[in-house]
Amino acid sequence: MDQSAVEAFGNYLRSQRKLAQLTLRELSDLAQVSNPYLSQLERGLHQPSVRVIKSLATALNLSAETLLAQAAGIDDANGVNPDGVSDTEATIRSDANLSNEQKAALLEVYRSMTGGGQTQ
Repeated sequence: MDQSAVEAFGNYLRSQRKLAQLTLRELSDLAQVSNPYLSQLERGLHQPSVRVIKSLATALNLSAETLLAQAAGIDDANGVNPDGVSDTEATIRSDANLSNEQKAALLEVYRSMTGGGQTQ
């Protein structure tokens, strides 16, 4: 895996943690991963194992497939992630101009309008 994919996963992980309104320490405790290691993952310094990805997915209420695809740098060309999450949702989650509360509100509105009942 190239370094840019590892860094992209770290950025994605950080945005999901912030969207879940968890501190690094809280996510570390929930996922049973050491705080320093989690910090290194978010900074793109390490590629996580499948076990760590599964633990993080559970702690963040995400599908393991979504997190695994992110870790592997898989980009779905048809606008839908492996678990059925649209590019729109991914864009909302990654928008640095929105607060976590605004992201959560937009995701709820988007899902209510598209019939997507999945919550993160």
